[in-house]
Amino acid sequence: MSMRRPGVWVGVALLALVTTGCGSSNMSGGTSAKDAAAPPQAAQNKAPQQENNAGQGVQPVQQQERQLVRTANVDLRSDDVLKAIGQIKDRAAAVGGFAGEENSTKSSGSVTVRVPSAELDKVVRDLTSVGEVTRSEVRSEDVTDQLVDVEARIATQKASVERLRVLFERAGSTSEVAQVEQELTKRQADLESMQRRSASLKGQVSMATLTVRVATVPIAAPEPEKVGFFGALAGGWDALVAVVGVILIGVGAMLPFLVALGVPAALVVYLLRKRRRVTRMNEAG
Repeated sequence: MSMRRPGVWVGVALLALVTTGCGSSNMSGGTSAKDAAAPPQAAQNKAPQQENNAGQGVQPVQQQERQLVRTANVDLRSDDVLKAIGQIKDRAAAVGGFAGEENSTKSSGSVTVRVPSAELDKVVRDLTSVGEVTRSEVRSEDVTDQLVDVEARIATQKASVERLRVLFERAGSTSEVAQVEQELTKRQADLESMQRRSASLKGQVSMATLTVRVATVPIAAPEPEKVGFFGALAGGWDALVAVVGVILIGVGAMLPFLVALGVPAALVVYLLRKRRRVTRMNEAG
């Protein structure tokens, strides 16, 4: 038992150092960490391919397909809001999408649908047959680096968890088992968190988000964001107006109380002063 205990603690210490080094590598670059975590055979297979690319005058860096999170916002005018929202959901379902949040009345409403990213442009174009499109905005956010980094961290964390499991099996005493089990539980929770993050990003990439606002009258376009000196000046003026408005509201709310309490108080003060003057006149006489 005493011969095996030092080996377990040395293993835990070395594992902590290796994990710290891997974490630093992840911060400096997700791709390099992922390559470091790859099996030796995969690294051997990759090296000849890079040499061949270099010999052909092609960059040896692996071409990574860009991962884009796409979103769209559309304002639509329609005489029948409920019917228009139903048609929007039908078009989303026709391309393999689904409806999310919905809020509608007879005069206005909004609906959010998820559609395959490749079908987003088509669905947005088809909205012209549902009603009058008064505003259309499509955005794309590149999350390639985030995905590469998360995948590299997952590979490193998996290797760390496996090494801890080996140490757990070799642990002899109760204290060793508790120590390794606690660290293993923490690493497993971190791994699951990274996996959920990766799944969330991949889901956002595969399914675009489309939000459509529908109204019986054209929806006013949002005001452009003001920047620079004049934008700051306008923002300060708006804040001043808002503060003055709050103060006036407070004064208006307090005014009835001031009148109700102030008039009797003023009458009492007047009577007291008058009584003092009469007393002084009597004393002087």
